[in-house]
Amino acid sequence: MSTTTPMSRPKPAAEKPSTPTAEKLEESKGERAMRRRHLRGRLDFKYSPYLYISPFFILFALVGLFPLIYTFVVSINDWDLLGGAGDWVGLDNYKAELASPLFWNSLFNTFSIFLLSAIPQLVVATFIAAMLDQNIRAKTFWRMSVLVPYVVTPVAVTLIFSTAFDEKYGLINNLLGALNLDAIAWKTEVFPSHMAIATMVNWRWTGYNALILLAAMQAVPRELHESAAIDGAGAIRRFFSITLPSIRPTMIFVIITATIGGLQIFTEPKLFNPSSSVPGGPDRQYQTTVLYLWDLAFNRGDFGRASAVAWILFLIIIVIGVINFLISGTIASSSEQKKLRRAVNRADKRARNRFASLQTGSAKDE
Repeated sequence: MSTTTPMSRPKPAAEKPSTPTAEKLEESKGERAMRRRHLRGRLDFKYSPYLYISPFFILFALVGLFPLIYTFVVSINDWDLLGGAGDWVGLDNYKAELASPLFWNSLFNTFSIFLLSAIPQLVVATFIAAMLDQNIRAKTFWRMSVLVPYVVTPVAVTLIFSTAFDEKYGLINNLLGALNLDAIAWKTEVFPSHMAIATMVNWRWTGYNALILLAAMQAVPRELHESAAIDGAGAIRRFFSITLPSIRPTMIFVIITATIGGLQIFTEPKLFNPSSSVPGGPDRQYQTTVLYLWDLAFNRGDFGRASAVAWILFLIIIVIGVINFLISGTIASSSEQKKLRRAVNRADKRARNRFASLQTGSAKDE
């Protein structure tokens, strides 16, 4: 047995790293540049849309969301106009306002004026839009003329109508006197004052809503009207069966915006009787909720309760807007179901008539 140990082999010499050539360096640089361009392209495709619309959300956060949150913070504190933030009171401001008869009086006035203005306004606006949608002469003139009241400032509108509805020397009572009718207390009684303020709102906003509805009516295909006219449908039937269902989304938009504007009415009742020491009439006959809020904040200096009223009104508007949307959606779905049912019935009737005619023809052949 050999006792000799194997001789250790010499280790191979370590390979020296080969120095990259200029071509490999250029190739690696090109790959890195391509990867960077690919990454930038993915980031641009994924995030650039958010960057483009970010100014709107930034402005909304600064102008819309922050005041809303700040108003809620003020509403849960005993906040004074001059003294600033006081003690934290929680929901006491909300409880005090919900128990205040002045708040409920303002809410009643707001809803009364809103109903007296919104319903006639939408009906008349739809009628005017339907008239302007017809083939009449000087279309542009008539369409622009209905927008003139919207151009007039609310202050000017209120001053003009306040003079016309003056109880002693106003134009309306003078005309009633010429007709041997009794004068109406437009500024001291509840319902007449609501009618007068609703008249201002209607005069200013009817033309604006009419143009929005007219734009929607212009988008309805004329072929539908022509087909219905050939089938014998009259103008009124075509209006209720084709025009109104076709402009349903625009009608919902107009109803919701009219609701929001009607519940936030301020300028017209504020300037309707400038000589009154109490905003909204001597006995608060037409003091709306926003006017009551303004009175709390700037006449009584109670910012906490004024902010609570603002938040209650905000929640009321949201609830009414949701109710309007649900009612409109229910009416729309029911009308769609009716249209589908009618189409199915017409198809079934045509199939029966065809089957009957085929049977009659086969019997004659036999």
